[in-house]
Amino acid sequence: MSDLTDPTTDSTAGPTTGPIVGAIAGLRSRRELLAILGGLGATVVIAGCGGGSGSSASGTTTTTNGTKPATSTTAAAATVLSCAPIPEETGGPYPGDGSNGPNALALAGIVRSDIRQSIGNASGTATGVPLTVKLTVVDTTKGCAPMSGAAVYLWHCDAEGRYSMYSQGAANENYLRGVQPAASDGTLTFTTIFPAAYSGRWPHIHFQIYPSVAAATSATGKLRTTQLALPADADNAVYGANSEYRASIANMARTSLSSDMVFSDGVGLQTPTMSGNATSGYTATLLVGI
Repeated sequence: MSDLTDPTTDSTAGPTTGPIVGAIAGLRSRRELLAILGGLGATVVIAGCGGGSGSSASGTTTTTNGTKPATSTTAAAATVLSCAPIPEETGGPYPGDGSNGPNALALAGIVRSDIRQSIGNASGTATGVPLTVKLTVVDTTKGCAPMSGAAVYLWHCDAEGRYSMYSQGAANENYLRGVQPAASDGTLTFTTIFPAAYSGRWPHIHFQIYPSVAAATSATGKLRTTQLALPADADNAVYGANSEYRASIANMARTSLSSDMVFSDGVGLQTPTMSGNATSGYTATLLVGI
């Protein structure tokens, strides 16, 4: 479904803090930061952010390259990454926030945790392998303090690679879109399904962060637009186990993180820790710095 390919924008990193600030001082971009930290070991991202690009289909989480968790020097580097802002990314052509056609944020009932069913006059339900998305939103300018009351608008495609409100066959639906406020500890949860891999894109989930629910539902004061990159082993396990994702197998085989137009510059701050399996479902957990 090449017509679903998202446009891209450049992503940059903001200020960082931690015990190896001397080695990081003066860096102007996220790529420079990751290049330095990459020399310290691929595990730094996992320890610092609670996310990584590797996990097993059985639910056992591993590091990016299968090595042991970071210690000493790499743990120190992880402190820097833990307070790094998540990169700004494109919202894609199907945001549903009123900036490109329909506006899901204006719908009564859009503030919800379970986003699998359409609301309002629509009645469809998205089916597929269950996925729970757990985010913790923190303020990187205040030592990663929880951003209580911040709101996340999250959306993604269905098991066939279609976006509600836009794609043929799903244009009259508004499922897989919702807003959730962060609790006092910065945490929030969405109940959804595993998204498909469509042509030209690595499996991903879009989300925007706002200072409050009121700001989110009025689409004002947006703090960040970004994307979550789902790990390959979970992707392949889901697509191989469920016939609803049959087109995703071929699409996944033609796509890599290095060729993806959004994720080719690295996904260290955008890859969640995964637990679960392709039968009962997965939980994706990520710390999101703003």
